[in-house]
Amino acid sequence: MPAPQCASCHAARAALRRPRSGQALCGACFCTAFEAEVLHTVLAGRLLPPGAVVAVGASGGKDSTVLAHVLRELAPRLGVSLRLVTAGSGRSRACCTFCGVLRRRALEEGARLVGATHIVTGHNADDMAETVLMNFLRGDAARLARGGGLGSRGGGGAL
Repeated sequence: MPAPQCASCHAARAALRRPRSGQALCGACFCTAFEAEVLHTVLAGRLLPPGAVVAVGASGGKDSTVLAHVLRELAPRLGVSLRLVTAGSGRSRACCTFCGVLRRRALEEGARLVGATHIVTGHNADDMAETVLMNFLRGDAARLARGGGLGSRGGGGAL
């Protein structure tokens, strides 16, 4: 069975089907839609004010690579400047809590050295679900009450 046509441009064959909406999109239309969603989220949440100097934590993994790419595309529209700061080895799941604290401290120090006003790190829904589950299994009520998100694990904010 051939791939369906892109639901957005109706010209190209769809490369993927979005899990949440079920919409079939070609690669170019997916990237456009994804960037628009990130832009909307940043603006609606007032996450990065115009003039912000943003340290992008880069581990070398796919999450931080996509984050850096999307923010590079959106930076002119957001009115922000970006600084790439190494956040770790890309093997964060294997790190203990102590290593995570040291990695977070290194990220914060790197951001300070480049004059950043904000720090962003890339995460996906699986990372967030894992963090909530770990906090639940540990019985860490304080972190669960704060939302159990990645910021409480030391991973920073997620876009």
